[in-house]
Amino acid sequence: MGDIEKVKDEALQIIGMLEVLPKLVVFDLDYTLWPFYWKYFQVGLTKQRIHTRTGISFNSMLFFDDENRNIQSVSKMGVTSILVGNGVNLGAFREGLTRFSQNWNASQKNKQKWVTNDTLN
Repeated sequence: MGDIEKVKDEALQIIGMLEVLPKLVVFDLDYTLWPFYWKYFQVGLTKQRIHTRTGISFNSMLFFDDENRNIQSVSKMGVTSILVGNGVNLGAFREGLTRFSQNWNASQKNKQKWVTNDTLN
């Protein structure tokens, strides 16, 4: 089995262990992929546009970026965001999906608390 097949198998194992997966995954790796181009062209996640076009809620998104300022702004909207310095490898992929799952479970518990509190009042 080649390296690509091993990586693919491990990625599928990671995916198979989780109860919930993101509905949308965004990779914004402009500085990692094109460092010479980044200085001349500002590429940012058009957060609201993605949400508007897809109809996917922010807490159902997973975002990988190589710029901390983008991670900070997207995280404030409820998107699970992972800072990657040298691109997305299996470790970053695993971390992203694990954090997404944790955030999703926490948001569902909070949602349930609100529903329970609303029904009691």
